[in-house]
Amino acid sequence: MRIIAAYMLAVLGGNAEPDEKAVTDILDSVGVKPDAEALKVFFEKVKGKDLDALLEAGKQKLVALGGLGGGPGAGAAAGGEEAAAEKEAEPETDSDDDEPAAGGMDIFGGDDEEEGY
Repeated sequence: MRIIAAYMLAVLGGNAEPDEKAVTDILDSVGVKPDAEALKVFFEKVKGKDLDALLEAGKQKLVALGGLGGGPGAGAAAGGEEAAAEKEAEPETDSDDDEPAAGGMDIFGGDDEEEGY
């Protein structure tokens, strides 16, 4: 990932076709020594390819995978009818939240009767 990030930084910095030295220099600047074999393999795979095309191809692969999550949404779906029945069974309570606070004060501590509004 570091090699890819350094390559992309070089491209964003104006180097349309970064080489191994450019990527190594970027990584060295932040104290990272790249793996020579990984660097070689990376450049073999991107040689002659457009970065935008590679990113688009990667995005299409991610789209093809669909949603990989499942976290909280899946749990709620599993509850289905049982969860809906529980919610319907809860009695409604009267709430005084809609009524103004005693003394006519608003949330800023003022009085609705104050002049100068």
